[in-house]
Amino acid sequence: MPGAIHAEGLVKTFGDVRALDGVDLDVPEGTVLGLLGPNGAGKTTTVRCLTTLLRPDSGKAVVAGLDVLEQPDAVRRSIGLSGQFAAVDEYLTGRENLRMVGQLYQMPAKAAKVRADELLEQFHLADAADRTAKTYSGGMRRRLDLAAALVVSPPVMFMDEPTTGLDPRNRQQLWGVIKQLVSGGTTLLLTTQYLEEADHLAHDIAVVDHGRVIAQGTSDQLKARTGGERVEVVVHDREHIRAARALLDKYSLRGPGAGDTTVEDHMRKITTPVSGGAKLLAEIIRELDSRGIEIDDIGLRRPTLDDVFLSLTGHVAEIKDEDDGAAQDTAGHGHRHGKEAVK
Repeated sequence: MPGAIHAEGLVKTFGDVRALDGVDLDVPEGTVLGLLGPNGAGKTTTVRCLTTLLRPDSGKAVVAGLDVLEQPDAVRRSIGLSGQFAAVDEYLTGRENLRMVGQLYQMPAKAAKVRADELLEQFHLADAADRTAKTYSGGMRRRLDLAAALVVSPPVMFMDEPTTGLDPRNRQQLWGVIKQLVSGGTTLLLTTQYLEEADHLAHDIAVVDHGRVIAQGTSDQLKARTGGERVEVVVHDREHIRAARALLDKYSLRGPGAGDTTVEDHMRKITTPVSGGAKLLAEIIRELDSRGIEIDDIGLRRPTLDDVFLSLTGHVAEIKDEDDGAAQDTAGHGHRHGKEAVK
């Protein structure tokens, strides 16, 4: 039985650009799928196809038990969407923005007022509720936009890089809100560039590159494919870089997906994938000391997004200006909530 969000073989092209090249996804009800990838990989195009803002050239998609191609209006009534950029009316107050969204969903005026007040408290915007949105900071607008997507508590949510522009404290608060939603039964597809964010929120992660899902699994499974840990050593003298690398190569993991030892000459830093934890780290420190290689820093860390992409695709996650430029032109900004997408 397919999940609350299900896609098979989604293809979308813009001229010569194949933005989606056969995307398959399945998100069980009440879980979070993190769609991870660099800008330009096809994350936003996937979201736009699943939320009816774009029509795929081929493939099948079902959201909340509804066929995206055959029942688009019903899909829009069953989902919430928060796009990459805050879509709020700058000339309305925060409270008025949320009430307006409630009215678009045909909520009774009293219910829309109560729900707006609840969300303003939940997103720590109550003190600014009666200020116009144009006076809000970028992070406040982002939170208001996310609140608007939750006015009707939809069973299925799509969040496209929701923490972009948020400071660490607001990001943590949003993570808490998302966890509450999911614990209440909401299904969420979350796009992000941050492996840390997927670590905190996603039950499963799909890695997308060049319009294809190139890997899928839990965060730990993906990290294991790139080497479960990394040792980073910063040597004191540049002349010791070669000797330190040769030493670390002895401990480096081998095999598909493990990655290679890398050197950043300007930082005098050597990094290699390993397995062995603190015990191995202590052994490396002893051997460096015995060879007279002085170090400024050494530590163990988990793989980063660049580590994952370097091992899976052979290139780092390059950041571009916009996820899918052609999609932007075709679908406008694509940052609408439920019935706001109905034209």
